[in-house]
Amino acid sequence: MAGAFRFSFIAAAVLMLSAESFGQYQPWNNPGRAPAASPQETASGPAPRRDLTGIWDAGNAGINGTGYPTPPLTPWGEEVGKTHKSGNGIRMVPMAEVNDPLSTTGDPTGFPRIILYELRPVQILHTPESVLMLYMFEKRWRVIWTDGRQLPKDPDPRWYGYSVGHWEDDYTLVVETIGTDDRTWLDNAGDPHSDQLRVVERYHRLNQTTLELSVTLDDPKTYTKPWTARDKLPLRLIPPGTDLMEMIPSATEAAAYRKSMAEPSK
Repeated sequence: MAGAFRFSFIAAAVLMLSAESFGQYQPWNNPGRAPAASPQETASGPAPRRDLTGIWDAGNAGINGTGYPTPPLTPWGEEVGKTHKSGNGIRMVPMAEVNDPLSTTGDPTGFPRIILYELRPVQILHTPESVLMLYMFEKRWRVIWTDGRQLPKDPDPRWYGYSVGHWEDDYTLVVETIGTDDRTWLDNAGDPHSDQLRVVERYHRLNQTTLELSVTLDDPKTYTKPWTARDKLPLRLIPPGTDLMEMIPSATEAAAYRKSMAEPSK
């Protein structure tokens, strides 16, 4: 279709631009937050109790935000980190040598990378037993169980781990996740993690239109101490009728990326 925009690794750089390029809250294929506030965003009002329902967007901070530096690596972490060849940060290598599993093979982004460095708009839904996170990036969903179950003792690894949550108070949801697949990277710079990684998210609703996200990571096999990767990152409520762009990395797109971008640079 003429004028259509389809996500690919080749076109991914376009999405790093401000949403100004695409207009404000397009009826279809909206890539994210427009710079001007909508009437819904500017309306004041108290936060509803125990309810995060809505489409939330951190804007450019969700993609470009660096958070806090990681703590020193353990000897094991240093060895694993040497095998990660990134297109960004201290592990940056020539494009032909990059081995980021997301861009070179089309592997899932995984958790917690999707909330640390690929946090585009996310829709939150509630059921009696769970909270559902529907991420624009990868068109991926995540289940956070709130029915009182405990985390599994010795889980098989999963791309998005195992998550349980509870309400700390009427406005703060605390989520704990374990069992993430150590083939994933923590971020675009190639920081590693192990199967011992434990992630705690805190979603605090300040008012009707503002949600704060804090993320703490603890991985004693890879890092010398826990650290805060996100500290009160603000997310804004955007109109409920916003149709979000489809952004699904795939193996064929990864192959096209290598052929058109990486291989010519050798």
